[in-house]
Amino acid sequence: MDIMHFLDIIWLARMPILKGLGVTISISLLAICAGTVLGVFVGLALTYGIRPLRWIVRGYTDFIRGTPVLVLVLASYYVLSTVGLQLGPFQAGVLALAVFCSSHVGEIVRGALQSIPTGQTEAAKAIGLTFPQTFAYVLGPQALRHALPAWVNTAAEMVKASTLLSIIGVAELLLRTQELISRTFMSLEFYFFAGLLYFIINYAIERFGRYVERKTAVPT
Repeated sequence: MDIMHFLDIIWLARMPILKGLGVTISISLLAICAGTVLGVFVGLALTYGIRPLRWIVRGYTDFIRGTPVLVLVLASYYVLSTVGLQLGPFQAGVLALAVFCSSHVGEIVRGALQSIPTGQTEAAKAIGLTFPQTFAYVLGPQALRHALPAWVNTAAEMVKASTLLSIIGVAELLLRTQELISRTFMSLEFYFFAGLLYFIINYAIERFGRYVERKTAVPT
């Protein structure tokens, strides 16, 4: 492989690659943020909701977690359009990944909350805190420390799952890479380069998780 020749091609194709990388980052960020917010409510419902609500939310999480991401992507794009909800490829992709992310984050939050001794909640009630205040000042910070490592793994999975959106025409990094390969026939080189970019994104997520973990650590 001629490294210099490949670097020249990369430079000439920098705009499609950067656009694909930007789409991948945008979709992943939106899906992770939306999925995390929804997942927190899912986790709260699984832990503290009334029994009928817990049954409904449990069915939601089990169904979504047991469904392949590709099926969710296709359903968001094709099935929703049959009931009058027209979503573009970008919006459908974000919706599918956010829903999938929420089911995993919900389980992470549930496990983190249940790991906190019940005495913490009872003590908060004893001093007159409402449940939102208890969650904000007592349960949430402790649950965050327990949930963070698993959340980082889930966020990284969302980045990797974004590659499936090329099947509905989202021009993310993988689709842009495949377009370049079809013109240059340099499959090994471009797939390696795309893998390097995905690694950089996930490494940034991992470092962000480490940063938050240090900031929320209990001083010893």
